[in-house]
Amino acid sequence: MKTKIIAGLALALSLLAPAFAAPAKFEVGALQVEQVSKNGPALILIPGLASGAWVWTDTATRLHDKYSIYLLTLPGFDGRKPVPGATLDSLSTDLATLIEKRKLKRPVLVGHSLGGTLSLSFATDHSDLIAGVVAVDGLPVFPGTEAMTGDRSAMAQQVRAQFAGQTPEQFVQGQQAYMKRIGSVDEAMAMKLAEHSSRSDIGATAEFAGQVMAADLRPRLPGIKVPVVEISPFNASDFAAMGVDEERKTGYYRVLLTGVEKLDVVSIAGARHFVMFDQPEKFAATLDAALAGMVESPPK
Repeated sequence: MKTKIIAGLALALSLLAPAFAAPAKFEVGALQVEQVSKNGPALILIPGLASGAWVWTDTATRLHDKYSIYLLTLPGFDGRKPVPGATLDSLSTDLATLIEKRKLKRPVLVGHSLGGTLSLSFATDHSDLIAGVVAVDGLPVFPGTEAMTGDRSAMAQQVRAQFAGQTPEQFVQGQQAYMKRIGSVDEAMAMKLAEHSSRSDIGATAEFAGQVMAADLRPRLPGIKVPVVEISPFNASDFAAMGVDEERKTGYYRVLLTGVEKLDVVSIAGARHFVMFDQPEKFAATLDAALAGMVESPPK
């Protein structure tokens, strides 16, 4: 365990100093894109809420000799200015433009959290443009709200209101509390993650948090015609009071993704939301296996 924590902290430090050469950076609509490499099948790596390309630094460093890697940063996150009117749907359009204009041949989308939800949404309409989706704790509906029917806008607005009027100091404190409770099993890692996520715009974070809460992609999931691998982090102590074990949580995620024809849900124990930092070796092995199935045997 101590070795894994040390490795995780080393990864956190690597966020500030990527091992690969300075990437080509450009914009496609509201998306900021960094092309890290062009060495094989294309991967598009999408971070989550209030996150930036730093989420994928280790993954990009490890895989840049084997894949053509494109790192995205969403508007308003990680120091970027917000783009008024940007939505999950408009970002899907920008993503399609990136794939078509750069002539990317059936890339795999790898998305964390909000990035996973965006990847699933994209796949419902554009399976013909991609080879597969790896969603890392990103789901078609926010967990715990799946029983809600009808208009979800009031719930979304309530989430937005939680951020309204926050000072920068309050936002930082909120990010620290979130990362220690939800983000990482290691407090030092959680504080490092919060330091990075706090660079995001408060309004943009509120808006996209509201959009995630309002989204329910489940009726559209049968439209996904490519393989989907959902990576489900599990930390036993977080679920003990609810009587939920690892198998039950994996099954719950599988139920939320009902309708995806080619689905695999893979649990990684000893991890919270930022599983790639809590369990880097397990995450790397799981991602490699998922990618191998998608880029070596793409669906016809």
